[in-house]
Amino acid sequence: MAALVAACDRGVLNPAGDVARQQRDIIYISTGLMLLIIVPVLILIVLFAWRYRKGKGGTYDPEFDHSTSLELVIWSAPLLIIIMLGALTWSSTHLLDPFRPLDRAAAAQDADAPREKPLQVQVVSLDWKWLFIYPEQGIATVNELVLPVGRQVRFDLTSTNMMNTFYAPTMAGMIYTMPGMQSTLHAVLDRPVSDEGFSANYSGAGFSDMRFKIHGVPQGRFDQWVASAKGSGRALDLAAYSQLVKPSEKVPPMRFAAVPSDLFRRIVERCVEPGKPCMSDVMRRDMGHGGGSPHDVRPGAGMPPGRGSAPLHGDKPEGAIFKSPEEKGSGPNVTKPTNPNRAKGVTEPGAPENRNMTSIVPPTSPLAPATASA
Repeated sequence: MAALVAACDRGVLNPAGDVARQQRDIIYISTGLMLLIIVPVLILIVLFAWRYRKGKGGTYDPEFDHSTSLELVIWSAPLLIIIMLGALTWSSTHLLDPFRPLDRAAAAQDADAPREKPLQVQVVSLDWKWLFIYPEQGIATVNELVLPVGRQVRFDLTSTNMMNTFYAPTMAGMIYTMPGMQSTLHAVLDRPVSDEGFSANYSGAGFSDMRFKIHGVPQGRFDQWVASAKGSGRALDLAAYSQLVKPSEKVPPMRFAAVPSDLFRRIVERCVEPGKPCMSDVMRRDMGHGGGSPHDVRPGAGMPPGRGSAPLHGDKPEGAIFKSPEEKGSGPNVTKPTNPNRAKGVTEPGAPENRNMTSIVPPTSPLAPATASA
């Protein structure tokens, strides 16, 4: 019991953020609702075995087969619990959508004070470390995430090589990072904290040590930390990034005083290497040239932005399902059979054509030898 109680003081059940706290409450509520069925069933197993035993003092009844009141209890209780769990799941799925900005301020923030602009942090999962870019402050860190208490944070996340999972249980749960794609997560810390985040998706040999420090500090200490990072003198230029992106394990925290403003965009669009075109440039070029000759430029060619865009050649034809019978017209293929020996089926059951089997040709194998024609 002491070990179990001690284990409860971890990030999931001891949150320091509003989102993590709501997720913890969902765990408590869901567990309580499920225990409403599990606990009575476990108790009734013992009571039924004792009360309905065969022998002295028991109420053994081998002829019992049905009880309406018992059926109502057996089916209504689980049904009500499923309804409550479904409502809880539906509401929490929308309220805790990671792409949705937080509606309420943190507990440590004055509710009457004007809301501050969210702090933007760009997260990149590498092999096997985490890169955090602070675009507003112009700094970057590796395996170190420092956030001001009481200020909402918007995380923009991506990956360089393989799928990973950004997991910060103290703050806001987890979200996947994928190469060539960008995810978003909103969170806030409402009290000072010093904890750890990690990857929750296996990604290779260094997965176990792919961890980062989380520090929630007051705004004043956060400003001091930013100043110390700017004084580190190290810049995360393309040359430094090319070395950082190489697989490495157990990387200690690092700070960079400067970082290119478009580095995260280039990582998402997979064009960090000099001379490599970005995905947006390739798509823009394909939309203009149609994927063919660079001189073949015409409006609407290439990759259309949507279903309503112009086709490559001429106007888009309208499907027959949207036309009236008058617009469709009629023809020999729909008015009468073209083959006079065609079976007439249920229309004329007694017709001799229904017994004509000459039109049936057995399928031949492509490996069968060809027969010589007469």
